Amino acid sequence: MNPYDMIKAHLDAAVPFARHVGVKLLEIGDGTASAELDQREEVSNHIQSMHAGAMFTLGEAASGAALAGAFGPAILQMRPVAATAGIAFKKVATGKLTAHAQASESGAALMQAIEDHGKVAFDVNVDVRDAEEDTVVEMTVNWYVSKQR
Repeated sequence: MNPYDMIKAHLDAAVPFARHVGVKLLEIGDGTASAELDQREEVSNHIQSMHAGAMFTLGEAASGAALAGAFGPAILQMRPVAATAGIAFKKVATGKLTAHAQASESGAALMQAIEDHGKVAFDVNVDVRDAEEDTVVEMTVNWYVSKQR
């Protein structure tokens, strides 16, 4: 099992809320990740589109997976906390959504900051698209990561 598959398996078990909502992690790489969410009654709203909270959960989960990918196996010795998040709803969203997340800095730069300062804060940008590849949500999550205490 490569390190990214190990991280994916760990996140699937470690974040029960995302699993409860139905978020599926697809891929994790060095500071990147993708995840998907199928629309169903439990994640829909009063106009039969995807609920805003479900889309937030999808984006936040993808951003956390990208963060974990940036740190690789060292993530198990880190303490990540989402500090802030901003979300823009661009289009009414229906059907299967896929979130693509990208960290603002390389994994090597983030690890160096941890080594130098014991902590780091950085953004992960997320683009959520529908089946037609139209962007339905743009999101930025600012993460604070420190060594475990």
